[in-house]
Amino acid sequence: MKLTKPFFAILFIILVSTSIYAQSKASKIEDLLQRYYDYGLLNGSALVAENGAVIFEKGFGFANMEWSVSNTPDTKFRIGSISKQFTSTIIMQLVEEGKIKLDAKLTDYLPNYRKDTGDKVTIHHLLNHTSGITPYTSLQGVWSDSLRNHYKQDYFIEHFHSGDLQFEPGSKYVYNNTGYYLLAVIAEKVTGKGFGVLLKERIFDPLKMRNTGSED
Repeated sequence: MKLTKPFFAILFIILVSTSIYAQSKASKIEDLLQRYYDYGLLNGSALVAENGAVIFEKGFGFANMEWSVSNTPDTKFRIGSISKQFTSTIIMQLVEEGKIKLDAKLTDYLPNYRKDTGDKVTIHHLLNHTSGITPYTSLQGVWSDSLRNHYKQDYFIEHFHSGDLQFEPGSKYVYNNTGYYLLAVIAEKVTGKGFGVLLKERIFDPLKMRNTGSED
């Protein structure tokens, strides 16, 4: 098939128009995000992709305000409680492998845990925030003082995760960071591996999440 000059001209116009359209859209996105930043409503990085192609990426504000380290498209951020989905995924993988049972008691995996409460709490309770265990994040002074210190795991569990039950396990829903800390410890116990290693082997590497890691 012979391609004529008009065909190449049309193709060139389409490519140029597409490029201008993408630049125009990127400019509008940047203007919008810049306004949010100027109003003090944005500090972070943004990436926008359309039809498999990145049309905009930029950092706004600072990753470290004390040292004036700017955010860039490559800045890594702590994801906080979003990590709970990784913890629950690993637990369910171990359930599928027969290494953990959802209806098993907390004390089946952590035998040194407080027995009068641990015998009532199951893995399922921990997963769906119905354990009744007092969240360590609600303890007085925990944010301003206690969490600044480095504790050994057994001490941390005994002093911050072993309080009285707030309600009968399974009877109520209360969002709880303690439950997911205990689930991570259980995963370590049944596999003999650190939780950071489990994240890398079971989630990050298989999904090619090359820019994601953990702080042990």
